[in-house]
Amino acid sequence: MVRERHGRVSRDGVRVPRPLRSELGGFVVDGWAAAEFVEGEPGPGGRWPELFAASKGFHEALSGVERPGFLERRTHPWAVADRVAWGAATVVEPMPGLRGLLDRLITLRRPLHARSRVIHGDLAGNVLFADGVDPVVIDFSPYWRPPAYGEAVAVVDGLLWWEAGREVVELTGRGDDFAQLLVRALIFRSVTLDELCRREGREIPPAEAERFTAVADLIAQL
Repeated sequence: MVRERHGRVSRDGVRVPRPLRSELGGFVVDGWAAAEFVEGEPGPGGRWPELFAASKGFHEALSGVERPGFLERRTHPWAVADRVAWGAATVVEPMPGLRGLLDRLITLRRPLHARSRVIHGDLAGNVLFADGVDPVVIDFSPYWRPPAYGEAVAVVDGLLWWEAGREVVELTGRGDDFAQLLVRALIFRSVTLDELCRREGREIPPAEAERFTAVADLIAQL
């Protein structure tokens, strides 16, 4: 059930901070937006089941939202990476350190027919936890993909940067297609790294390339 609770949008099991208007009445000023302060600490170490439950509740609350038109106009590294992950674009010449990895991941990718909706594509560090209250989803990063893909990106982030192990994949409770979502999620993060390094004129850190390769090895076994 979606409802308004104490001025903030809420659904059973998850909360979203209420957006704040500027003095002029708008929600965005010079590209920035603000929301009410809520108590909580980012996880997700040790709280993966709660994060996945929050993801499901959050995405269910968004189930009736139409596809935003601005998604197609975005050109930042994350938007480029999202299109590559789903086969709508390609990386002509990946940077050394990721070239072989991306070739391998593209080979692992298979067709999917899951229904897309508006999702949060960066959940791992953007769910706040506090004892006695529902988790809070912040810093909404919208994409038009299957809801389980939001959890796949969170899993890949956990494997890359939050010291999660293989068991985190099983904690999502997702079905047979989830391995394919993980392939796309790792392509997404790999191309994002490639784009950021390219635009900043720096090389792919060797340790980071090794980290991505280790996660690809794990996904290939699923």
